[in-house]
Amino acid sequence: MDTVSDLFDPDAWTPVESFGFDDVTYHRAADHGTVRIAFDRPEVLNAFRPPTVDELYQALDHARQSPDVGCVLLTGNGPSKQHGKWSFSSGGDQRIRGEDGYQYEDDEGDADETQPGRLHILEVQRLIRFMPKVVVAVVPGWAVGGGHSLHVVCDLTLASAEHAKFKQTDPDVASFDGGFGSALLAQQVGQKKAREIFFLGKTYSAEEAADMGMVNEAVPHEDLEPTALDWGKTINGK
Repeated sequence: MDTVSDLFDPDAWTPVESFGFDDVTYHRAADHGTVRIAFDRPEVLNAFRPPTVDELYQALDHARQSPDVGCVLLTGNGPSKQHGKWSFSSGGDQRIRGEDGYQYEDDEGDADETQPGRLHILEVQRLIRFMPKVVVAVVPGWAVGGGHSLHVVCDLTLASAEHAKFKQTDPDVASFDGGFGSALLAQQVGQKKAREIFFLGKTYSAEEAADMGMVNEAVPHEDLEPTALDWGKTINGK
């Protein structure tokens, strides 16, 4: 099996077949009911576009309906071969954002104005929040904007002590999280701190995020996925 990420252990996972995803990878643990769903656009810091969200929803919904799956690890593959950066997700891909939303792309990779714009990441947030599985955000690098909100809605967050960075950029792009990300963030860190995160747009380290309550644990980068897999095994053993 090809290695999909520098942190990925191919001996620990088997691919979930028959989906043919382009923007997401989907694997199942070899010896227990944990699945790994990962953004696979490291060259753009795992930013998501409409087809990315389509695939993410399909994978999550498949895991939701699988009776032998108890835990979902949501992460981002990397690092980027171009600039060496790690990312969980940097949110919506701003290059294809139009007046009516994020656009699907044509064959040349340009925004396809013939299709209605949308970015249905809020549907993914809702699915994560209410699915009868434990969803763990495994953050190897940047969690920005919509990617930041996505980690917030997960049940647990495990982060790389060296590379994970957390930043809310919605005000910078004239947007605001209208889903669960903003409300749950306030529950996790308190109203004042949540407003600081949104209004000032500061960058926080994994340790700072853990101290304020939106990250459960920061671990050494090389231990990130082994620890996540151990968490999944523990959860499945309950």
